[in-house]
Amino acid sequence: MSITNERKAKLIKEFGKTEQDSGSAAVQVAILSERIHNLTEHLKTHKKDFGSRRGLLSMVGQRRNLLDYIKAGDVAAYKALIEKLGLRR
Repeated sequence: MSITNERKAKLIKEFGKTEQDSGSAAVQVAILSERIHNLTEHLKTHKKDFGSRRGLLSMVGQRRNLLDYIKAGDVAAYKALIEKLGLRR
């Protein structure tokens, strides 16, 4: 369900401004997207895990808020990020 340190470092390197930039909104969205994907796969096999489902909904809401923040600041960066991550909206 969680992501490995190597995968997190790769996401930070890909989406961050520097290699230590783990706090920018784009990096946070990328890490949340990875966690959401992993948790979605978990819930496909464990359909009655309602605690994890609640955590998933919380993460989706947090990612939505971060994406709205990015969109308010720079629409081009927002569009590039959702295109790169393969998000629908």
